[in-house]
Amino acid sequence: MSRKRITVLGATGSIGTSTLDVVARHPERYEVVALSGHQRIAELAELCRRHRPRYAVTGTAVAAAELAGLLCDCAPQVEVRYGEAALATIASLPEVDAVMAAIVGAAGLGPTLAAVKAGKQVLLANKEALVMAGGLFMAEVARSGARLLPIDSEHNAVFQSLPAHFAGNLNASGVRRILLTASGGPFRNASPETLRNVTPEQACAHPNWVMGRKISVDSATLMNKGLEVIEAHWLFNAPADRIEVVVHPQSVIHSLVDYVDGSVLAQLGNPDMRTPIAHALAFPDRIDAGVASLDLFQIAQLTFERPDLDRFPCLALAYQALRAGGTAAAILNAANEVAVEAFLERRLAFTDIPGVITGALERVPLIAAANLDAVFEADAAGRRAAHEGIRRAA
Repeated sequence: MSRKRITVLGATGSIGTSTLDVVARHPERYEVVALSGHQRIAELAELCRRHRPRYAVTGTAVAAAELAGLLCDCAPQVEVRYGEAALATIASLPEVDAVMAAIVGAAGLGPTLAAVKAGKQVLLANKEALVMAGGLFMAEVARSGARLLPIDSEHNAVFQSLPAHFAGNLNASGVRRILLTASGGPFRNASPETLRNVTPEQACAHPNWVMGRKISVDSATLMNKGLEVIEAHWLFNAPADRIEVVVHPQSVIHSLVDYVDGSVLAQLGNPDMRTPIAHALAFPDRIDAGVASLDLFQIAQLTFERPDLDRFPCLALAYQALRAGGTAAAILNAANEVAVEAFLERRLAFTDIPGVITGALERVPLIAAANLDAVFEADAAGRRAAHEGIRRAA
């Protein structure tokens, strides 16, 4: 069996390192062709030494020079490049079979789209590709014949729980609705009045998952789940009123599909991203991911709650943006990124994040997301409006 050749975009992040952990368990199945990392150059150098890619890409020329220096004695020699064009190149190399798209934020949209246009198997962990430009992205998937496999644990669970022949028609497959589970984050039981003084350290202390700082804050506000609702709309051609969020604190059931005959199918597992990564890497086969088997006797019970939109207004904002259509989701995403960054830098209170996003959605004109220029213009306008909102909140 020939080895599957992969590019990992965002190799130094949590998804990237988990991907490479799974890959390292199966050297007979996978070959790493290219890796990218933005700022963690020493970590990227170590990954290059361990996995021996042909190419490594950084964000800047300075970072590339630093990486090249660290790898000067590495054999075989790794070719170091930098910048957006280089990311698009390693995402679309003719010799690459699959691309793990795990660059966080809007920066991941370009190279992920390049992989789709090249007809690759795309393991999608970058939310923004669908949140910002879902219609354009899915149209390109259909045109190029790329195979899209979701990596988010929730969307991967839905994918596994849908019929094998599912082709984007919920009614034809007998699907009543999609149920996305949410842990509720670290503040699930906190009273709203106590949240203003939340620190970045508290917001990033997720009870179940080990994640990056930005996505941890999004989980604490439930914006992460709101973005996943938008993703699910595009991935599964599901309208907003057929996607429901269920708070499930144990994070054992990763999502469910409710069928018209009364059946509800779910995917369960320990909260470890290597499970959906291994599923997508080997699809349609199954491989060892290094994840322990689920012990139902130890878990003992599973509980479910409706999300509290007073405590988590960001979830309601995401539904609002999805229903509004056009560039609303791009504005939402941009404003959220700016607001979360300000919170992590202690320039904005935790409870002011939804207000900044609301202000951006109200001030930035909504237009059709007809092309990437419109999407990026909306992204830039959303960021400007968010910065203005942060100044007002200070």
